[in-house]
Amino acid sequence: MGIVIPLEDKEKKSAGLDNLLSLIGPDLQRVNQLILQRTGSDVTTIPEVANHLISAGGKRLRPMLVLATAGMCGYEGDGHIKFAAGIEFMHTATLLHDDVVDESDMRRGKIAARMLWGNETCVLVGDFLLGHAFKMMVEPGVLSCLSVVSQAAAVIAEGEILQLNAAKDTQTTEDAYMAVIRSKTAELFAAAAEVGPMLTGRSKADEAACRSYGMNLGIAFQLIDDALDYGGQSSKLGKNVGDDFREGKITLPVVLAFRRGSETEREFWRRTLEKGEINDGDVEAACALMKKHDAIKDTVDRASHYGAIARDALEIFPASPWKSALLEVVDFCVERAY
Repeated sequence: MGIVIPLEDKEKKSAGLDNLLSLIGPDLQRVNQLILQRTGSDVTTIPEVANHLISAGGKRLRPMLVLATAGMCGYEGDGHIKFAAGIEFMHTATLLHDDVVDESDMRRGKIAARMLWGNETCVLVGDFLLGHAFKMMVEPGVLSCLSVVSQAAAVIAEGEILQLNAAKDTQTTEDAYMAVIRSKTAELFAAAAEVGPMLTGRSKADEAACRSYGMNLGIAFQLIDDALDYGGQSSKLGKNVGDDFREGKITLPVVLAFRRGSETEREFWRRTLEKGEINDGDVEAACALMKKHDAIKDTVDRASHYGAIARDALEIFPASPWKSALLEVVDFCVERAY
């Protein structure tokens, strides 16, 4: 059997976002309405594919960061609505592209769109969403924010290629893997958090603090996802347990277990991840090796470390319900592993 990382029940799991949701509720509803409006197209396949993924839910963490940091910084306009929706479009596009690259069968607990419409269609719908994302984010007329988000799009693409290059490479170092997740995952969190103070015209120090919060939150979030892939539940993960292993992904738990293992154990990882020769029981064997070498525990500990950095980044802001809610988001992201 695999390692089981106990997950909170649904009610407790959502508790870490309750205060934030109470603050941004009306704005988040406007974001959701805008998302649905902008997925419309005369080409009927486009809204079908987009809504298949969007309607599956997801936590909307990235648009929530736009709304929350804008609220914390006292923003009173409506540009944050379009940036929040645009960033969610960007995220959705990357998910469509990811599933094609990774040949994934599930996404957010549903059959992956590529399994229903094919890889070519999903790539093109992802491109459609990216185009509309930037169209929305041009409308508020804040070029500094647009610059940050467009730079994030380029960095995310670089991260995707870094991950592709590292796939099935058991020689990947922890530093190399951290570079992947900083680019591929954390960069969009960072951009989302930075947009809030930029829209408000706050100081460079405030912008940098929010960016640091988002970046480190994103790293923590991804590290917990890495750990949960080997010990969560399919219904809560939105994918099959062990998918990263089956797809030959080199994540931090693998890096740690490989480095700390014997030569015989390293040969196991080479056979399964590099050569793709996966037999019955290999997922359980991989989990056992991770438990033996504390690979999952140490991955969670590293996530907690980055979560602490995210919390500290907000200390320059005065106490407020917004700040408290953003600190609770860190707890939510990290404590998913317990």
